[in-house]
Amino acid sequence: MADDAPEPELWLVRHGETEWSRDGRHTSVTDLPLTDKGTAAARALRDQLADTAFDLVLCSPRRRALDTARLAGFDEPTLEPDLVEWDYGDYEGISTEEIRAEHDPDWWLWTDGSPSGESPAQVGERLDRVAERVRAERGRVLAVAHGHSLRVLAARWLGMPVEAGASFLLHTSTVSVLTYDRGTPVVDRWNA
Repeated sequence: MADDAPEPELWLVRHGETEWSRDGRHTSVTDLPLTDKGTAAARALRDQLADTAFDLVLCSPRRRALDTARLAGFDEPTLEPDLVEWDYGDYEGISTEEIRAEHDPDWWLWTDGSPSGESPAQVGERLDRVAERVRAERGRVLAVAHGHSLRVLAARWLGMPVEAGASFLLHTSTVSVLTYDRGTPVVDRWNA
């Protein structure tokens, strides 16, 4: 990165609470609405983000992300299909505990992926494209998306393998910031 070019900032917002996120059920393609609590928390993001100017606002096309973006004050975000949640395939709608009890006691999403869904490598490739887009933008970008996809994005931003995303617990309706410090990709803020 050239010394005179601005260092990019990637602001991450995980969508507001849904019934399944509240209950720990894997949600990718099922397009659930926000709960009342999720709606209120998404609306509260408006004040948290009001004083920050963004050069680009990207959003997963899933309803829960779009509703969160709009409630937070971003009425017309740019839809970015690469920000959709990890495709859980056969494990859609069930919890990790249920998967381990009923299918595979050693299952771990971060290395195993999901039958009929995406592998960790596939998710990493998608989110690498998002990171490259943000770096090319060279400004401040907001991405409104989902828990696992944003955790993978953070890991890939930092040059870590997909499975490192497991270490970045991400709560609903929170703001996190990825940027650079003297040319090194860093986490500036997490779960704020």
